Amino acid sequence: MSAPINRRGWLQAGLASAGALALGACDKITNSKQGVAFLQSAEGLTRRAQRLLVDRKALAREFSHADISSDFRPNGSIDPQDPDYLTLKKTGFADYHLTIDGLVERPLSLSLADLRAQAARTQITRHDCVEGWSSIAKWTGARLGPLIDQAGLKPQARYIVFHCYDTLDGPMDGKGRYYESIDLIDAYHPQTILAYAMNDAALPVAHGAPLRLRVERQLGYKQAKYIRRIEAVADYAHLHQGGGGFWEDRGYEWYAGI
Repeated sequence: MSAPINRRGWLQAGLASAGALALGACDKITNSKQGVAFLQSAEGLTRRAQRLLVDRKALAREFSHADISSDFRPNGSIDPQDPDYLTLKKTGFADYHLTIDGLVERPLSLSLADLRAQAARTQITRHDCVEGWSSIAKWTGARLGPLIDQAGLKPQARYIVFHCYDTLDGPMDGKGRYYESIDLIDAYHPQTILAYAMNDAALPVAHGAPLRLRVERQLGYKQAKYIRRIEAVADYAHLHQGGGGFWEDRGYEWYAGI
């Protein structure tokens, strides 16, 4: 299988200054308003170019068991201390339920057992952080597309938002609950899964237990961990600061395709 088009390569070749500004995305962000504006203007062009050049169902490269990284570095939140998360963690997530609601006909509440009962997909893929490091792991979970079909999207739904349990310290404006969003193209991609297992074991807390998103054609900060609720929306301008994600609210590009 040929390697997917690498968005970071484009940025380095054609948008060097934007790529340099993005290197600290997982842990810090530039305070330069000019730099943020440049990144935002480049984002739309990058997204349109990739959508034009890459088939919407093109798969991210998958690897063999021999390629799995011996040390997969966790980043972002690695041990949330939010009270509602700690309550679930004490019981091994026995009382966990995922809510799927918003612009849907049939809101769902799914336990981990319910999620494991869905048709599962397993994939060995590479996690690319915008900081510049990569790791490979094996993920197992329920495909997102069939789940939102069960809920029945209303015609005005355009985006899927992932609300998370963890609170992060923002570099410019204090704490905020993590959230992310993707469009329906990525939501229905065959490799977009809600992972509950990593490397043939239950998903570790440091990597997002009990449930995390794997949207394999996007960079690491889009891979929301500790998911508590999935909401279908017409747009995300009304959520938090309107950027469509925790880091996007702080200047990162909403579309992080690779």
